[in-house]
Amino acid sequence: MASKENFCQDYLLLNPKEAGFWDLLRIFYSSELEKRDFFDTPIADRLGGFPDRWLVFVSVVAQKILLKGKKPMANIGYYIEQGLNYPTANGGFGRLILNFLSGKVVRPDRLSATFTSAIGNLDTRWDLDSRIGANDERYGAALSVMAAKLSYENEAFITTVLGDRWQMEFLGYFNFWNDYEQIYTTQAIMFQDKKVDPDLIVVAFRGTSPFDADDWLTDLDLSWYDLEDVGKLHAGFMKALGLQKEKGWPKQIDQGSGTKEYAYYAIREKLRKSLSENRKAKFMVTGHSLGAALAILFPAILSLHEEEWLLDRMEGVYSFGQPRVGDEKFGNFMKEKLRLYDVKYCRYVYNNDVVPRLPYDDKTLLFKHFGPCLYFNSSYKGQILEEEPNKNYFSLLWVLPKLMSAVYELIRSFIIPFTRGNEFREGWFEIFFRAVGLIIPGLSNHGPQDYVNLTRLGTLSSLAYSPPLPDSKKD
Repeated sequence: MASKENFCQDYLLLNPKEAGFWDLLRIFYSSELEKRDFFDTPIADRLGGFPDRWLVFVSVVAQKILLKGKKPMANIGYYIEQGLNYPTANGGFGRLILNFLSGKVVRPDRLSATFTSAIGNLDTRWDLDSRIGANDERYGAALSVMAAKLSYENEAFITTVLGDRWQMEFLGYFNFWNDYEQIYTTQAIMFQDKKVDPDLIVVAFRGTSPFDADDWLTDLDLSWYDLEDVGKLHAGFMKALGLQKEKGWPKQIDQGSGTKEYAYYAIREKLRKSLSENRKAKFMVTGHSLGAALAILFPAILSLHEEEWLLDRMEGVYSFGQPRVGDEKFGNFMKEKLRLYDVKYCRYVYNNDVVPRLPYDDKTLLFKHFGPCLYFNSSYKGQILEEEPNKNYFSLLWVLPKLMSAVYELIRSFIIPFTRGNEFREGWFEIFFRAVGLIIPGLSNHGPQDYVNLTRLGTLSSLAYSPPLPDSKKD
């Protein structure tokens, strides 16, 4: 039976842990799902016809599979990342073979400054593009995508890259608590770029780790809360950002010494402190995948709390491969706030990337993107569109074009260093990922390689989008 959420009057919450075999079947025919423990909503007979019920069924089943596979996924990821890092830990493939023959193989240290994640092994570039200077209109996007990619790595690696390669000031590596899941689910980094004027503070949220079932559970959860005057928001993303049980989004919570930190509240306090020490500094937020969803949700909660001082210091939001976060009402709320505070919102989508096309944009789920889509095709030619083509991914009309594009991208992996330069050479792990795209077109498009490439090779009339100011601010 539906429970009451004190902070929200309308919501739909799925709890796959409580769904048994017969519950899964009931999804297709029952008019009283709200009485089942796995389906929590205050509205009777919430679901309509088959499309509604099918999507809920798929979401619950997928989450149950992830719950069962949580430990195997983590183990597989551990061994894959260990294997990918053995050559580096031993000084290269040749040295690794010699060490193996002599029985002196060095085991990779996952906390070392040389250990890289699976995401880091898909795209091994860690230097900023020297051709894109601080005054270049592409600089914000180019710095953001590298920051979003860097956020997947361990603290020692991040510190080394920021200091030795980027010459920027490291402000913190964070691991945040999820009040609902009762585990640490959200990571972010902060650093300061003093090469631009005014100084720029960057907050980068980590995206979905490929072998982290908890991240995938957040992505696949179709639960939502309808916040008054704001709109319907993806519950999983809100929980990851710091939603409080029974309280929702109180403006203040106890963040004293020894308490667990929540993403939104801890980052907000860190920004207040850093920006108060440098009155001219600005800040921006960025992320890839799940991190991109958190990046755009962060200013939404700042707006909810009327944090005008912080919003006035916000330069922009740069998201890469971002899933949908809320409904049309939420989109209108955000467009108004971003215009009011003159905040750039740059949502980058590469080709057939599956993630920006989820959750479904239809009458069942009501999730919608807002603002312009900076869309780039497989040749890195960009357009500013209202919505990415094939917005819901699964259209049969797009099966053949997506497959042909995946074939082209695999071939391109071998020729791009000769046509674009050696810095765009792709390693065997990335090429393997391209091959996976032949089976699931659009999956390989979600990796960091193409998002970095589009900021360096992409052609677009403007790689930064500045929303028009309302009349009140023009004056």
